[in-house]
Amino acid sequence: MDLPVAFKEKYRRLLGENEADALFASFDTPPVKGFRLNSLKPDYKDVAVSLAHPLDHVTDGYAGQVHGHTLEHQAGYVYSQDPSAMYVAAATTPQPGERVLDLCAAPGGKTTQLAGMMANQGVLVSNEINAKRARVLAENVERTGARNVVVLNERPDHLAKELPGYFDKIVVDAPCSGEGMFRKDPAAVRYWHADYPAECARRQHEILRSAMTLLRPGGQLVYSTCTFAPEEDEQVVAWLMHEYGLTVVPLKRYPGMDAGRPDFAGGEAALTGTVRMMTHHFAGEGQFVAKLQDPRPVEPVVAKRPRRVKKKKGRKVSGQPNKEQLRLWTAFQQETLPDFNVTPADLYVSGTYLYLYRHEWPVLSGLTYQRPGLLLGTFKKNRFEPSYALALAIRPEEVAHTLEVPADQWAAYVSGQVLALDEEHPAGWTLLTCEGKPFAFGKVVSRTVKNFFPKALRFTVNK
Repeated sequence: MDLPVAFKEKYRRLLGENEADALFASFDTPPVKGFRLNSLKPDYKDVAVSLAHPLDHVTDGYAGQVHGHTLEHQAGYVYSQDPSAMYVAAATTPQPGERVLDLCAAPGGKTTQLAGMMANQGVLVSNEINAKRARVLAENVERTGARNVVVLNERPDHLAKELPGYFDKIVVDAPCSGEGMFRKDPAAVRYWHADYPAECARRQHEILRSAMTLLRPGGQLVYSTCTFAPEEDEQVVAWLMHEYGLTVVPLKRYPGMDAGRPDFAGGEAALTGTVRMMTHHFAGEGQFVAKLQDPRPVEPVVAKRPRRVKKKKGRKVSGQPNKEQLRLWTAFQQETLPDFNVTPADLYVSGTYLYLYRHEWPVLSGLTYQRPGLLLGTFKKNRFEPSYALALAIRPEEVAHTLEVPADQWAAYVSGQVLALDEEHPAGWTLLTCEGKPFAFGKVVSRTVKNFFPKALRFTVNK
């Protein structure tokens, strides 16, 4: 790989010539592939992908490649993710019931991993400042089937004004110079220049100031980058320690992981508790991870009822469902989802969309969102139509009617075709499964299943 001269000089100075040359050589080796299984799904380890190479640094993580046009991927059982990146959420150790924020979340690998660890308990706020990337984030969360994720499209400073001191744990996977991605994304090499890491560090400071406002006293902050630059790694952590009095929580290092370098940041000894993943030592892309503890006394959580939510421009803002909407939802729930535990207090309507929005979740007044929780469906003329997201979040035992279809009919359905049935099946909404995996809702009429797979997501399975 043709690397910038200034980059080579910098790392030969920092690492020594032999170590630096080994790093540079690693950029010419093939990128390492990895994937995770999704523990939110029923029988989530029953998948048609090889689990022969488990990763020792993350639960349910594996080395190997998965493909998009498969049942496991479409139904949200597998998520493709770099092995190094998986360690960020693993280091966060979120507990079910906590309030967790993924502040720079797109495309969603860390959010979906955090959601699985939280087991649909508590609330996970997943934020992305870029609107286009926030939409991708929402789609990935939807496929995972998480029920406790709020997807926002906000500036960190604005979010900090609305929810100060709210979160128990915050993940900041900060925008960075991307040196650790040179092998995977050669375009990152073209963006790099000698002053770029320092420019990124200034932006990281701004984001972290907002994160510290958002963090509850006694909470924990996980900071990560995909760069090797000391300006953005050890030096940023040292700044957090000196500016806010945070202490480093030492992370476990697995084979191939390196300790952070105190000599990169004024000799701060605690930096050995951070982790570097270098591409010539660890089987993954470049990553830096630090976990920090806020020393302030832990304060009790004060519950606040949510106020009105500000929707994107052009979308009507509503609130709790009106009597007619509640009647339509209740009729649908009783007929289709008799064991789905949702009370009227946990419902929220925006325009014609109905969401699962737990009443104990954060106040979202004044914030712009992509998904204020799980999209349950849409109100149409005198009826309620369930969403694709609900189908991926529901379990078969919560549904009145399910229909198991063979693989060829799954392939036909995801391409947009109507299914023909060989025998009678109860009319109305039914959860479609293939190999026991829920993948969509369908509506049975006579001996056909009308197709409600989202048009924008349809694809043809290669045989």
